[in-house]
Amino acid sequence: MAKLLVINTDGGARGNPGPAGIGLVIKDESGELVYSHGAYIGETTNNVAEYSALIKALEESVNLGGTSLRIQMDSELIVKQMQGVYKIKEPTLQELAAKVIALLKKFDHYTFVHVRREFNKEADAMVNQALDAQALN
Repeated sequence: MAKLLVINTDGGARGNPGPAGIGLVIKDESGELVYSHGAYIGETTNNVAEYSALIKALEESVNLGGTSLRIQMDSELIVKQMQGVYKIKEPTLQELAAKVIALLKKFDHYTFVHVRREFNKEADAMVNQALDAQALN
């Protein structure tokens, strides 16, 4: 039986590169929250943080038994890279994209959707909470 999961991910760096965090929210098809996570990931770039959030979300989706994914991100760059519209030129991003592609093979179906920032507030809030908590340490 197909199990659809709706994923929202976000990654951000304060400064680019700078202190970075990831945020992800996974819901079932009825909109019930099944998993959320925010974490500080060290000093890196915004795009590395975006990919890191996506990788974590895909790993968790495997654990949750998802078979079909709707992946919603406000990073137009990564959505277009995953859709094959943009080439991935940066070696670090090529490595991260390869991890994403390997994880995607574990699902029967997936779609990437670019959403405006205001439709990604939950994942964005988790990034900021992680960065704010780290800043206090």
